Amino acid sequence: MIHEARYWEPAAAGKVRCTLCPRDCRIGEGQAGFCFVRRNEGGKLVTSAWGRSTGFAVDPIEKKPLAHFHPGARVLSFGTAGCNLGCRFCQNWDISKARLDELHSEVDWTPERVVALAREAGCPGIAFTYNDPIIWAEYAIDVADAARAAGLFTVLVTNGYVSPDARRDLFARADATNVDLKAFTEEFYRRQTFSHLAPVLETLEWLARETDVWTEVTTLLIPGLNDGDAELRDLAGWIRDHMGREVPLHFSAFHPAYKLTDRPRTPPATLTRARAIARAEGLRHVYTGNVHDPEGDTTFCPGCGARVIERDGFAVRAVRMKGGACAACGTRIAGRFGDEGVRLDDGIPLPLGVPV
Repeated sequence: MIHEARYWEPAAAGKVRCTLCPRDCRIGEGQAGFCFVRRNEGGKLVTSAWGRSTGFAVDPIEKKPLAHFHPGARVLSFGTAGCNLGCRFCQNWDISKARLDELHSEVDWTPERVVALAREAGCPGIAFTYNDPIIWAEYAIDVADAARAAGLFTVLVTNGYVSPDARRDLFARADATNVDLKAFTEEFYRRQTFSHLAPVLETLEWLARETDVWTEVTTLLIPGLNDGDAELRDLAGWIRDHMGREVPLHFSAFHPAYKLTDRPRTPPATLTRARAIARAEGLRHVYTGNVHDPEGDTTFCPGCGARVIERDGFAVRAVRMKGGACAACGTRIAGRFGDEGVRLDDGIPLPLGVPV
């Protein structure tokens, strides 16, 4: 299923210039861009990702990870293949580094069919994830429009490496996003992801200052590469100053994968240290991931320190909120908690304000 792409212009010698992301690929006839799914056919840029999926799953929203957006909700998650970054440490490389034809992807997933599947599964929302939805922006936009018409929310899990025009169109349809901030040095981005830090920071600041999209940030900590105290302080301080203290930050544990197999797994103590540093820098909601750490999973009231949402892994175990505020002291908790309340891990809706 081939669709003409948006975000491109003709270039010299029969090439096309893809303007979707800062990579700015010039693509010759019959060739594909860095992401694998956008290619030049007859002097036009087409996308092979529209209507194609490499798989669907019903996930807890905490897996995205999102801690302050409809906690406990189940979302229909899906992706395609390819990516516009070249992360040597990719934890999902079997999808992001593959081509669609290698994965035998199904080709007739129209936006209406995706929405119908979400409703059939009882999911209030759809998450674009597994590989980066930026590279299949046209498809993501069309599915998001259909989801919004059906009363479903949409979530983008992304690296944030996107051009301003496409960014505006894509996030105009999003209700929430988790953006991977891979590290806080240009050297890391250049050497480990074959991209650049500045466009990602620009996307993050734009999301926080100029949109209503609920935004959370994730950094995968890799031993010896991006887990130093000074870098973590700089990263947390930048989020505080350019996005706000209330923006949730997730530190996740790395495991050896793809082309970075010479590094050990991230010790749980590293995540605990990173969380302490970010909190000391003034961030109010800092979480740990890919480890068993109920303390790092829990949402604390920034006013009185009460445990307002207790989690164990992806499971919500207890809720102590009234409306969108701490039940103990009334401090507002930043987030989008929804009128239907927070769902516990048994799937039964729990109205906000009912302690467990």
